[in-house]
Amino acid sequence: MGAPAGIRDRPGNPCDKEKNKPMAATLQEILLVPDTQPHVVADCQTLIEQEVSALSGVSGAAVKVAYKTANTFASGYLRSKMEQFVPEMVVQLEPFWADFGASGSSGFGDYLAKRSDEVCEALLSVTDAHAAISQKPTILKAYRAVRSGAAKHVTAALPSLGALVQKYAD
Repeated sequence: MGAPAGIRDRPGNPCDKEKNKPMAATLQEILLVPDTQPHVVADCQTLIEQEVSALSGVSGAAVKVAYKTANTFASGYLRSKMEQFVPEMVVQLEPFWADFGASGSSGFGDYLAKRSDEVCEALLSVTDAHAAISQKPTILKAYRAVRSGAAKHVTAALPSLGALVQKYAD
């Protein structure tokens, strides 16, 4: 039923919309819910494809070769790796998201870019951990070939990654 008419309209009443606003969500609550996570994984895969295709120069060529190697290694291999990486990377991004929310900054991508060294280290810790236990020599060789320059490429993608996260948070 709800509160009587006179009470329902008073400021401070529990029926107020302000009281019904959800608390700030964690990235896990935003990105990893069953209806959302497959879209996040697909968007991350698209982001990576766009970033790789935009690369140029010697290091860009090396990344393109490594990406093509991983992409042709086995059908669905990269998709399955993204499904593993996304939850782990969300955990790594969580402290940055919490600080971003408290900071009052307007764009998560800009926030990440300003902390690129820390963010890259956190994100690359996920891929490094997977590389350390990999049983796939072809993939491991491709990863090692590009790992030394990976931070540069991750840094370049941080504004887009932040925008991707905010797309789901808004």
